[in-house]
Order: sequence, then structure tokens, then C-alpha cells
Amino acid sequence: MTRIKIKMLAGCEELFPRKAHTDDAAYDLRSRTDLELPPGRSVLVPTGIFLELPPGFEAQVRPRSGLALKHNLMLTNSPGTIDAGYRGEVGVIMINCGAEPFPVRRGDRIAQMVIAALPEVELVAETRLSESDRGEGGFGSTGRN
Repeated sequence: MTRIKIKMLAGCEELFPRKAHTDDAAYDLRSRTDLELPPGRSVLVPTGIFLELPPGFEAQVRPRSGLALKHNLMLTNSPGTIDAGYRGEVGVIMINCGAEPFPVRRGDRIAQMVIAALPEVELVAETRLSESDRGEGGFGSTGRN
């Protein structure tokens, strides 16, 4: 098992990332402050957590499906990547795509975080690539169904 070190901002211990269920893929991230998300605007929401990821790992910050469906809230840079060398506070860039301001309160679950191992790869410059069934088709080239 890989251990990930997490430091909490003073007074934010109750915001420690947790999984709602043992078989969940992601840890809930919570807001450390009260704020309002105005319609059509992005806001950086602080979480009060700092990570020390080992080399070869990243943390991905992803939206919560319930906030997207029920309140039209999304993450501007989804998924957001936290690199192993970053030691600053984890922040969540939320955007309100709805028509009304949305209040965020301290302790609200605002995003989810997945810790992922990264494979060692080497990028190799080539002049030709092998053929595949799909070829260069993309951006809806396989149709709607």
C-alpha cells in the first residue's frame, strides 16, 4: 500500500479527505470557507489540505456528479492535476453554469480526488505509426449510437 502524506491547515482537521464508501474510487474534497459562486464565473475554492505525493503519482481533482446535475456546477479544468512536486494548498476551480448564485459553505463536499500511479514511459519520435481499425477518425467519427 502506498502512503500519501496530507497536512491540514490549522483549524481544518474536520475537512480531511475521506471516501463516503469503502469501495469508492475518490476522496471527497470539502470547502474550507464560505463563499458564493456567481453565475457564469469561476472561483478558486480552498480545501485546507496540502499533499506530498511520491514520485510517479498524481492526484486528479474531478467534479461531483450531483453538483453538476442538480446545480449546474462544474470544474473549469476537469480533471485538475496535482503533481508530485506541488506542496501548496489544494484548490478547486469551480464554475457556476446556472442562472442563480450558488452558496458554498465550509465543509461542503465540492469535488473528488483520485490518487493515480503513473507508468514510466518514454516518448519516441517516429515518422510513421502503425495502422489501426480506427485510424485518424475522432471527434464523433463513430456516429451517435
